[in-house]
Amino acid sequence: MERTDFFREFTFRICGSLNIGEALWHCLLYVRNILPADELVLTVYNPAVGTLDLVARADDKGFVMEPESVPMPFHVRRELENVQRYDRVRIRNDVWQDPIIKEVALRLEWSGCSVIVARLIIQHQFIGSLIVRASGSERYTEEHAELWAMVNEPAGIALANSRQYQELLRLKETLADDNRYLHNELRKNVGAQIVGANFGLKDAMDQVYKVAPLGGPVLLMGETGSGKEIIANAIHNLSPRNSGPLITVNCGAIPESLIDSELFGHQKGAFTGALTDRRGRFERADKGTIFLDEVGELPLHTQLRLLRVLQEKEVERVGGSQPVKVDVKIVSATSRSLEKLVSEGAFRDDLYHRLRVYPICIPPLRERRLDIPALVEHFVERKSRELGLRFTPVLAPGALDRLIRYDWPGNVRELANVVERALIHSDGKHLDFDDLSAPSRRGELTGAETVASDNGNGTIESPPGDSAQAPPAHLKLDDVAASHIRQVMEMTGGKIEGKNGAAALLGMNPATLRYRMQKFGISFGRRGTPEKGK
Repeated sequence: MERTDFFREFTFRICGSLNIGEALWHCLLYVRNILPADELVLTVYNPAVGTLDLVARADDKGFVMEPESVPMPFHVRRELENVQRYDRVRIRNDVWQDPIIKEVALRLEWSGCSVIVARLIIQHQFIGSLIVRASGSERYTEEHAELWAMVNEPAGIALANSRQYQELLRLKETLADDNRYLHNELRKNVGAQIVGANFGLKDAMDQVYKVAPLGGPVLLMGETGSGKEIIANAIHNLSPRNSGPLITVNCGAIPESLIDSELFGHQKGAFTGALTDRRGRFERADKGTIFLDEVGELPLHTQLRLLRVLQEKEVERVGGSQPVKVDVKIVSATSRSLEKLVSEGAFRDDLYHRLRVYPICIPPLRERRLDIPALVEHFVERKSRELGLRFTPVLAPGALDRLIRYDWPGNVRELANVVERALIHSDGKHLDFDDLSAPSRRGELTGAETVASDNGNGTIESPPGDSAQAPPAHLKLDDVAASHIRQVMEMTGGKIEGKNGAAALLGMNPATLRYRMQKFGISFGRRGTPEKGK
């Protein structure tokens, strides 16, 4: 037959499938009509451990891909790695004549057979062998060897491609497994790391539980450092999209010239430096959630693109002409009044109303002072671990009272920094927070706090009046603790023990709670509720 026909047909079959076993079997069905062939074997050499690994075998019954390693003696390894030692193709009409083939023959229980071995060498490196075997001795001639030598290169390329493909599948499965594990770990901690979820943030969390299962946009409003990103994480983790990605974007931290490319992606050649196609944050968040922090900082041209995402559920890359469909839940956040920005012409009115489908107001820390003890405990434990402290320092007498009276203009973020700074300066001593500024004049004069509310147009107001959550600034620590316990007892309807009892919410032993209540003069008994006026 024509050698070119043999080369073309064999190449078509060996490269016709990424499943190298199936490709090898199709090659056997063809080859056995041209030359003696009862079996084809593909091996790969592993120089790190000195083994010849059987990748695939094919005979008239089909193919087998059960990896099996054949250890090579040290002197044989040197011969294998010497690409000049052997011809690319060699005939062995008796398998016991060759020390390398002998090891394979012993493992595969060959006897009384002949083989042709093609050494697969790519870029002057031996990567494996393609062996054709026929039962009986003296079955092959030099003409057969010349024909087999023609398929050396396509077989080597097919083997290398198959192994790279298998490695990609393995890495893909590893990444998917890691992703599942991380999402499971996040779901375990949903709610557990939101300090104040049952107290100062209770109203906000009640809204989170309502909106998380839904697909519409959510707008988080609150001062800088009040915990908007934590609430956004909770919305994602509690939603049906929690197995998808959560992409966070700080809209104020990206230069205006790059914001469109970062959010929506770009096509190759769209601008100087765009050397390849690139997916934007919205495409990466597909089937998940995107959190647009400080959305009020977006320039007008980007707002127009964002409006299209909300209306059409698609993005158009910079320099592209074909829209890309995306399925993304949008959670945005702002510490500024979007309504004021709209009146100033800095924010699109139509986009504002699209984003503000479900607004959630997050109160500043000064309006939920009862959360401060739990937050301090949380930050002391976490920062101690991060700083590698051998033990966790305790608070100095009066330190907690000082923290509760402080106005916290930087909110929870400032509290975390204050705790970390105190740990660094503590030198193993008590934490005293002596470097705190004096409490606000408002807190000293009124003894009351304001409650943040949404006035219906996107601005956050703090109307004057007494807050049910904030204790007067002049109270001692015992008075604050007593007020805290009374509030929890009211929330639980007087229930002390059990899953939703006051002891569980406070993280205390029920007996300890009863002792504290008795100490503070808070009545409990059959009705389990504190007496009025106590």
